[in-house]
Amino acid sequence: MKTGIHPDYHEITVVMTDGVEFKTRSCFGKNGATLRLDVDPKSHPAWTGVQRINDSRGQVAKFNKRFAGIGQKKA
Repeated sequence: MKTGIHPDYHEITVVMTDGVEFKTRSCFGKNGATLRLDVDPKSHPAWTGVQRINDSRGQVAKFNKRFAGIGQKKA
């Protein structure tokens, strides 16, 4: 490996949104830096499965109205 071209890889502290802390190694900041996360698996919809729909100008309602009958079997 070439010398002088790789970033410094050191230990940092990661703080989750609920206050849980753990140490890991990273190129972020300087040795001993603290990385505070705004998103973590306990609060983000991608992991929790709970989603909030932001309906701008009624687009969701318009979609639901237009496609309400799709997938229903006719008797």
